[in-house]
Amino acid sequence: MLTRRVIPCLDVDAGRVVKGVSFVDIRDAGDPAELAAFYNAEGADELVFLDITASSDARDTMIDVVEKVSSEVFIPLTVGGGIRSVDDMRRMLEAGADKVAVNSAAVASPKLIEDCAREFGSQCVVLAMDVKRVEHPVISEIEGYGSVPAEALWQIYTHGGRRPTALDAVKWARLATENGAGELLVTSMDADGQKTGYDNELLSVISGSVTVPVIASGGAGALGHFYDALVVGRSDAVLAASVFHFGELRVAEVKSYLAERGIPVREV
Repeated sequence: MLTRRVIPCLDVDAGRVVKGVSFVDIRDAGDPAELAAFYNAEGADELVFLDITASSDARDTMIDVVEKVSSEVFIPLTVGGGIRSVDDMRRMLEAGADKVAVNSAAVASPKLIEDCAREFGSQCVVLAMDVKRVEHPVISEIEGYGSVPAEALWQIYTHGGRRPTALDAVKWARLATENGAGELLVTSMDADGQKTGYDNELLSVISGSVTVPVIASGGAGALGHFYDALVVGRSDAVLAASVFHFGELRVAEVKSYLAERGIPVREV
C-alpha cells in the first residue's frame, strides 16, 4: 500500500517564510533554509516552497533562495510561484527542485502544462490550485478549449489568491491532468490558516475526479484534521504550514497519530 505523505509548506515573500489567514494577515515565520533543514531532520516526506508574490509582482521565482533551500534537504522539493514557461521550470529544476508547481500562467494558457510535461515528464509537473467556494456555479472560458461548464461550487483564484477567475475547480483539475499534470496541490482559501480542518468536501470531489495524487492544503489545526483529509477527503498527502512553523504540532507527532489509526506512513 502506498504511504501517505506529510508535507510542510514554505510560503516565501521577500526571502522570508510567512504565513497568513485566508491569504491575508501575513506574519513572519523564519528563514527558508533554516526551516528546510529543520523539516528534513524532522522526517518530513517532502517540502513545498512557494514564492507567493512572484506572480502578483510579475517577477521570477527567487532562484538563490531555492538553491539555499534545496541544499538543506534530501527529500523531494516542489517549487512554485512565477513559473511562466518551460525555461522557468528548467531553471527551477536546475536549482534543485524535484517538481515544479504552476498556477497563474497555466490558467492563462493550459498549454503550459502540456509543454512542461512533454519536456520533463508529468511526474515533475504539479498544478497548484487556489480554490474558494462561490454562491453559484460558473461557466468558464479557457484559452483554446472553449466553454467549460461548471459542476461544483468552487472557483479558481490566481496571483497568490488575489485574482478571481471564472474557472470551476473540478473541471480545471480534470483538464489539467488530461494535459499532463502529474499531481494536484489543492488549497482551500476559505480554510487556509483557520485551523478548523481541511475542506474535505472539495478534496473528495477532486480526488474522485482525477487519477493523479492530490495534496490537501489549507486548514490544518489538529491531529484529527490530517486523518480526515486522508480518509474523508481521499487525499494522498497532507500539507500544513503554520501549525508546523510555530511549533503547535510536529511532523513525527502527525505521523504517529496517523499510523496508530491504520494510515500507512513512512517511519521517522
